Amino acid sequence: MKRIVIIGGGASGLAAAVTAAEQGCDVTVLEQKEKTGKKILATGNGRCNLTNLQISEVCYRSRNQEFPMKVIRQVSVEETLKFFNQLGLLTKDRNGYVYPVSDQASSVAELLAEAAKDRGAKLVCSSRVTAVDVRKKGFRVTAMETEGEKTYDCDKVILASGSKASPVTGSDGSGYILAKELGHHVIEPLPALVQLVGKGGWLRRVAGVRTEAIVTLMLDGIPVAEDRGELQLTDYGISGIPVFQVSRYASVGLYEGKQVRASIDFLPFMEQNKVTEFLFDRRERLSYLSGAKFLSGVLAEKLACVLLSEAGISLTDQVKQIPDRKLEKLAALAKGFSLLITGTKSFEQAQICCGGVDTSQVDSRTMESRILPGFYLTGEILDVDGICGGYNLQWAWSTGILAGRAAAGANKETRETDDQN
Repeated sequence: MKRIVIIGGGASGLAAAVTAAEQGCDVTVLEQKEKTGKKILATGNGRCNLTNLQISEVCYRSRNQEFPMKVIRQVSVEETLKFFNQLGLLTKDRNGYVYPVSDQASSVAELLAEAAKDRGAKLVCSSRVTAVDVRKKGFRVTAMETEGEKTYDCDKVILASGSKASPVTGSDGSGYILAKELGHHVIEPLPALVQLVGKGGWLRRVAGVRTEAIVTLMLDGIPVAEDRGELQLTDYGISGIPVFQVSRYASVGLYEGKQVRASIDFLPFMEQNKVTEFLFDRRERLSYLSGAKFLSGVLAEKLACVLLSEAGISLTDQVKQIPDRKLEKLAALAKGFSLLITGTKSFEQAQICCGGVDTSQVDSRTMESRILPGFYLTGEILDVDGICGGYNLQWAWSTGILAGRAAAGANKETRETDDQN
């Protein structure tokens, strides 16, 4: 019987465990937290957005951009949903976003753990792996457990320990150390899907405002990414889905020493020239208002006052006194308010990381290391990060199932040639 040790009992680790155990392998999952699947519980605001029906290359970021979809095409969304259905999970579609019918992430975590155990896998919690040694035949995994140090001899190892994001759930970056010690190149992990910290005294004045906006991320003045959605203005900077979607580029830019700015379009439903026309017409029709009320009904009062002040418009003068040049400046600010980004929130606040084990060292058909046969890598430990919307969990399911199959010998483990990957 083939012996497989899986390091990490999160999404990809449990998917690998269920898959390998189904093939009759002796599977042991070593999870350093007191319970498996802790990070699953935090996904989708506790509801677990476990995948998305609309999936393509643009949903993932990697230095090896073709790699993610090579993997996902082998374990598709349809196959993933079938996998969960066989475990007893009913799902529902909300505009392409897939959730359990129960709306409880705990349903997903519990069914995975129970399925793994039912198929004979052993789930060992409070087990922190400290070393993976290559033996003449297979591997020896050393872990610190409640009773002290323990070793596990095995034929295959699947490293599914997560990234450095949200360490409270068990993703503390220890997997990167293990991968490096075994000869793998780790691209610097940085926070992604995370809030951005900005510089500006006006931020305190608009804290708490939520508004529809387009956020464009600029590196040294060059736009590199943008997203639209509900923006949250805070006393430290900006947050919300559109910020999360572009945040990985801010992390990389800051790491590389580039100037990082967010250009915010507060009126995304209106073209620049239309905004100018709108403001000129508004001045004529609402000439009796004070400057402070000029944008009432258009933007939140706190935000409107900041934009008016930045445009040099008096909050006490009547609207009819606003000169053309200040209205033009107000239009420009409303369509492209620039915020200097000085940092991101920490790994504790980040949902995932960008960076990780270089995917050029991993076979996309099996998740097996190209430099260490019998060693597999899955999920967030790899240099792949998805946007919000269930894409990172789909990455976990696809890589876990592939690695579980390959380690068990359930699919043909022919290694790809370099020009194919």
